[in-house]
Amino acid sequence: MVCDVGDAVAALRAGGVVVFPTESVYGLGVDARSAAAVARLVAVRGREPGKPILVLVRDLAMAESMSAGFPPRAIRLAERFWPGPLTIVVPARPGLAEPLVAGTGTIGVRVSGHPVATALVSELDGPVTAPSANPPGADPPRRLAEARAYFGDAVQAYLDGGTLPGGASTVVAVDRQDVRVLREGLISRAAVDAALAYG
Repeated sequence: MVCDVGDAVAALRAGGVVVFPTESVYGLGVDARSAAAVARLVAVRGREPGKPILVLVRDLAMAESMSAGFPPRAIRLAERFWPGPLTIVVPARPGLAEPLVAGTGTIGVRVSGHPVATALVSELDGPVTAPSANPPGADPPRRLAEARAYFGDAVQAYLDGGTLPGGASTVVAVDRQDVRVLREGLISRAAVDAALAYG
């Protein structure tokens, strides 16, 4: 069902799965605080072994609530690039749903720059998963119709953001000793390095 943000938030609160636009492609969202909802996400999308599931947060405080410690360089990157397409991987706090962490001990968090994604997280008042809305190995959808073709009625709510530009967030892992660019996406490695050098 194509709906508005209020309907999508109601679906999330009921444990459902929603498709929504991000800065790059459509994402697949559930309430990341609910282990049952995360399990439903895995059942709908399919599991990529060893690959954690990104979550969107409203702000740095919500990101810190998902972590076992947000290193100073992670804070610097968040202050420079959020909201925007930078996923920051930090040590995960105990008790998160296992597929979010996938045995890594870390969690990827991001504040989206897309107004619909931002509204979804803000109105839920909690973190929302955001893997791309496609089965493993399929192309991430830039149009809502592509996501609907993948999932149909297995998704409870669809939010239309028009045709999205594509691409992927940059993924940076930060711990106390090191900063590693795991995937260079819409934010360049050089921009990450510059933010750490001069932030």
